[in-house]
Amino acid sequence: MKPVAFDEAETYEPDEGWRRVSMAGSDRFSFEWFEKPPGHSSPMHDHENEQVCLCLEGELTVVSEDDEVTLQKNDSVLLEANEPHRVENTGDERAVGLDVFAPGRSFDFWTDREE
Repeated sequence: MKPVAFDEAETYEPDEGWRRVSMAGSDRFSFEWFEKPPGHSSPMHDHENEQVCLCLEGELTVVSEDDEVTLQKNDSVLLEANEPHRVENTGDERAVGLDVFAPGRSFDFWTDREE
């Protein structure tokens, strides 16, 4: 067993107010808790990992090249591997979500990427 205490987990803040927390996982799957301030959007990006994005609080809009969906509390969406997308907080309050990636990944995806 490998527990991860939330307050002691590895944290990464790509932009002010956009915080990601690495939860328990492995090289086969990983979980990242995140929060976004109102109006924040990640850049359009893609990755080799399949991704499930689950909205825990607030409102998140997930935009791909072909579609757009707005998630409310407890809604989720599957993004296929290599599918370009971005995640936006389109609401008026902080949004909180949980991303699940398979295979698992680290924050190197954000820290080592070229814009």
